[in-house]
Amino acid sequence: MQDYFLFFILEEKIMKDSHTKEIDLINRDPKQINEDVVKVEFEDVIAEPDGTHSLDGVWKLSYTTFTVSKYWCYRILSAIFGIPVALLWGFLFACISFCHIWAVVPCIKSCLIESQCISRIYSLCIQTFCDPFFEALGKIFSSVRVALRKEV
Repeated sequence: MQDYFLFFILEEKIMKDSHTKEIDLINRDPKQINEDVVKVEFEDVIAEPDGTHSLDGVWKLSYTTFTVSKYWCYRILSAIFGIPVALLWGFLFACISFCHIWAVVPCIKSCLIESQCISRIYSLCIQTFCDPFFEALGKIFSSVRVALRKEV
């Protein structure tokens, strides 16, 4: 009984750890998913060519305004919409997983089982009817000789 209780506690700890793993607050894109998509800096959007420059103070203030507004706008939007959108994405991927596990894979397995049965019947029909026919044709045409001559 004590072994069962110990096993139950260990299994519960493993299940809990899989749902509450530590997340990295420094590197939030460890798989580089958004490396090319959203990495937009001031220089990628606004650039002044040679011969057309604004005042240095305006350029510095524009840079600061762009950077700070992008930073805080993202923070505010993620604070307002981050949790609801994460909930929707979690729900969507849970539904996709459910459909895949309980419908798609069993359907595919069922089709594979049925196709194996049909392929055996098809193979028997081919071996029974077509193999003798093609063997006979092969014996008929095996005595045919073709000679190629080049005439000048």
